[in-house]
Amino acid sequence: MTASIRNFAIVAHIDHGKSTLADRILELTGAVGDREMRSQFLDRMDIERERGITIKAQTVSVVWEGAGGSWHLNLIDTPGHVDFTYEVSRALAACEGIILVVDASQGIEAQTVAHFNTAKEMGLVVLPCVNKCDIEGIDVDEAVIELADWIECDPEEVVRVSAKSGFGLENLLEAVVEKIPPPSVDKEGLRGLVFDSEYDKYRGVVAHVRMVGGHLETGVPLKMMGAKAPFEALEVGTFGAKRIPTKGLDEGQVGYIVTNLKEISLCRVGDTVGHLKAECEALPGYEPAKRMVFASLYPVESDDFAKLRTSIEKLSLNDASLSWEVENNPSFGFGLRMGFLGPLHKEVIQERLEREFDLELISTAPTVAYRITPNNEERRDVARVGDVPQDIAIEKWEEPMVEATISCPDEHLGSVLALVQSRRGEFLGMENPGLRVLAKYRMPMAEIVANFFTALKSATQGYAGLDYRFSGWQETKLQVVEIFVAGDNVEALGMILPVDRVYSTSRILVDKLAEEIPRHQFKVPVQAFSGGRIVAAKTIPPFRKDVTAKCYGGDITRKRKLLKKQKEGKKRMKNVGRVAIPQSALLALLDV
Repeated sequence: MTASIRNFAIVAHIDHGKSTLADRILELTGAVGDREMRSQFLDRMDIERERGITIKAQTVSVVWEGAGGSWHLNLIDTPGHVDFTYEVSRALAACEGIILVVDASQGIEAQTVAHFNTAKEMGLVVLPCVNKCDIEGIDVDEAVIELADWIECDPEEVVRVSAKSGFGLENLLEAVVEKIPPPSVDKEGLRGLVFDSEYDKYRGVVAHVRMVGGHLETGVPLKMMGAKAPFEALEVGTFGAKRIPTKGLDEGQVGYIVTNLKEISLCRVGDTVGHLKAECEALPGYEPAKRMVFASLYPVESDDFAKLRTSIEKLSLNDASLSWEVENNPSFGFGLRMGFLGPLHKEVIQERLEREFDLELISTAPTVAYRITPNNEERRDVARVGDVPQDIAIEKWEEPMVEATISCPDEHLGSVLALVQSRRGEFLGMENPGLRVLAKYRMPMAEIVANFFTALKSATQGYAGLDYRFSGWQETKLQVVEIFVAGDNVEALGMILPVDRVYSTSRILVDKLAEEIPRHQFKVPVQAFSGGRIVAAKTIPPFRKDVTAKCYGGDITRKRKLLKKQKEGKKRMKNVGRVAIPQSALLALLDV
């Protein structure tokens, strides 16, 4: 049985055709009928199909009759965007090889490099594949030679396919069977690696496992070795167009276990499933997901906070990378402070909350976590302005750095260099594998989350690709900027900035806020404080009724009396009035 199994993932840069290739494999093997088939079949969420991106890695098991036998193929369709690299690393741990897909019209891009390096580090077989070979006017031979030279293989080993038409698909599956080895047999007994999980509201946690050793059947008493959580296998099976129950799972197979556990925290990704009464060693797991971006979400209607909290609890059942805590802001009320894998991850989660749970949300601009070392105290992490101590001198600031790989055509390299330098980037090196240039930079993560990807696309007319990885901490001179609106400190608008940008950025921010915050019946001063002093200020003028309009001549003291009365009323209104800060004011931070 094990000799006929092949476990592999399809990986590529975003928009290079992974999901379309998975669709053709499903059609060729008959796993999905013509009536059920739809584009991007493995992408379950509406938002995935609308945006044309894969957010969640999906597994499917198919049987292919070819290459002189019957083969059980377990394939995983992975995300291509840099924010979901963690999903890819988890998927690769359940495989022996990968199909590395490269678009013939675009060549090697940043995520192509990242996925290739990850696969080689994990000792996986890399099967090179050039997609979109049926497009007229493209030099496919050049793309094949470029890929072969880069991964150091014979050009004959590069498979040419068209995921749209199905051209070359038989050759690709033959190469999978021939070059990707079957799973190795484990002698330790019943063990399985949890590489993903989901929550079924009727059946509890469903664990996605790669069986490493032994035979698993329904009804067997099991345990999560890391969480020390006992459970019974209520159902086991494999993945097709939907979950398919089977009598059991053999070593080397990829499938699922219905655990009936009520808490997804008990089924951690990277944990090992083993027999309840057996003593065996746990498998190597994964590093925990690094949450790089932080933002706060507040309901527009304060009464919806309980609904928001319940919604995020449900959402986190199927996304273990989310972290959140309750916070109370004087301007916006109760909300959630959340950690995300990246800016796109934050955008997707907010959109899912608004769509799936019918919520209207206000979001703060994404920020990163910094490290500070106060005098005579231990180093600590701060993810927002409110975490920075006000009464203690800070000896040292450190900010997270990333190593970014940017791919772009030669003619746009100058624009990329100018953009990166304006974002405090440091050039590390460059290589030119063929159609595109791959340039490496060391940059602050704070610059990446501040709309860097959008700026990069604008600078290169949409032709650039980006990949980045955390590369440590760097000491930097930073300063806190607090924003006061009508005398109240609005923490959600506060920023941590490099010292040399405090004055210029504060001036721009205050001007934008003065434009976005609507006029009230009283004066609304907007001030930026930093280093114990005001660094920028602007006053929003009040609405004012002409109370002297009804005075036709007469003594001037009558007009003065009316104006004085109005002035006193404005003063009282200021004391009891509350300044409404719209979502557009928070979005002004992104523009800055």
